Amino acid sequence: MAATVAVDNLNPKVLKCEYAVRGEIVIHAQSACSNSCKLNQDLYLLMRSSIVTLGTHNLLVSNQLHSSGRYVNFVPAEFKVCSAGFLHGISQVLALCDHPDLLKKEEIKTLFSADSISRAKQILALIPGRATGAYSHSQGIKGLRDAIASGIASRDGFPANADDIFLTDGASPGVHLMMQLLIRNEKDGILVPIPQYPLYSASIALHGGSLVPYYLNESTGWGLEISDVKKQLEDARSRGIDVRALVVINPGNPTGQVLAEENQYDIVKFCKNEGLVLLADEVYQENIYADNKKFHSFKKIVRSLGYGEEDLPLVSYQSVSKGYYGECGKRGGYMEITGFSAPVREQIYKIASVNLCSNITGQILASLVMNPPKASDESYASYKAEKDGILASLARRAKALEVAFSKLEGITCNKAEGAMYLFPQICLPQKAIEAAKAANKAPDAFYALRLLESTGIVVVPGSGFGQVPGTWHFRCTILPQEEKIPAIISRFTVFHETFMAEYRD
Repeated sequence: MAATVAVDNLNPKVLKCEYAVRGEIVIHAQSACSNSCKLNQDLYLLMRSSIVTLGTHNLLVSNQLHSSGRYVNFVPAEFKVCSAGFLHGISQVLALCDHPDLLKKEEIKTLFSADSISRAKQILALIPGRATGAYSHSQGIKGLRDAIASGIASRDGFPANADDIFLTDGASPGVHLMMQLLIRNEKDGILVPIPQYPLYSASIALHGGSLVPYYLNESTGWGLEISDVKKQLEDARSRGIDVRALVVINPGNPTGQVLAEENQYDIVKFCKNEGLVLLADEVYQENIYADNKKFHSFKKIVRSLGYGEEDLPLVSYQSVSKGYYGECGKRGGYMEITGFSAPVREQIYKIASVNLCSNITGQILASLVMNPPKASDESYASYKAEKDGILASLARRAKALEVAFSKLEGITCNKAEGAMYLFPQICLPQKAIEAAKAANKAPDAFYALRLLESTGIVVVPGSGFGQVPGTWHFRCTILPQEEKIPAIISRFTVFHETFMAEYRD
């Protein structure tokens, strides 16, 4: 009997869904690392030392294949007395919460910092049964949500409520939940920035809705222009699409820009006037590198305008995979929902309950990230030094890559103001475009594949994120170890010059 499951009888929504950050280029990179006959051993070693994992996000020199821990590639966490910083403290607290019997041992005082021991005891007191292996409330452990709400209030200067917090396994499940809630059929649309992080296009496709693109302005540093958003909204409505929500990614992925506060006010007013849910992806809020830019949450902007619960439905996303901590494998995050009626909130809770709860380790970590050491804590000085050092290093890496790309023929590159990415535009020769067509590939994918095979450097083609038709880009990250950046730049430069000479018109 023939197999009853085949590609042609699968859910068409699944077939329509694409996810470029783990797509063809990355799969090829994995295959190459498994089969060194495709790349020589020298390049294989470059990839092994440079490829790191950030959840589902690819990094400059690539996307996966490294399991040593944080995307920043600093030394993995160790247990130390009076730990060297927040990252070490995280591991200590999680270890004690997973194995609370350690707290009964006198020797823990020589292995764990006093702050970590104290924080673990506080957290365990919040967990029913003091066990991380049990289910929790569907929104997450109440005491941990209280801690996160306190962190949000401290950040924004406005009250936050634990009942508005839904702890999730990273930010992605929260995005899927809202798409599932809002999308009824293909006539329901979601406004999404282009370029965008493919989670949005993929989740909209999976849930059967329509992606309504609005284009960020590359010439103004990837600015979000309300006039273009309004034009796209009106065009979608003229085609019978009921646009339900607007997605904003700030700081931007893949574009690395940070929205100006005035721009955020305009966005909030636009959503209120047009009756749109505002979906605010703020997972890179700790990663700001431009001296003239500052992160402001959309919750703060909404409240600063005097809007209350009945004025604007807002969903804000945060994740422990990003920031300066990058604990991506532990899958922690949350969404804060405000401005929804009680009956709608009941439905959100019902969807969350289907998955029972998020993992407890991720819940604990989310509470730690939103409540780092305070000035009065023993570990504050080392925490601040570690955080400032990591962010300063990321800023230097971003600048080095930006400058290097901008010097190359046919490449223009905007500044990375925040997040972890650069999204350079590359003007490819017509001969290269024709060669890509002959190979049945998008031109930027053709370029990225040649780059991988020649150097072991992995970037993701801009076509996987969306771009203005007729333009080509690639996304790279700023995350390889700082000391490796010069070698990466050197290899990239040699490749690019050779490629352009080969295909010059």
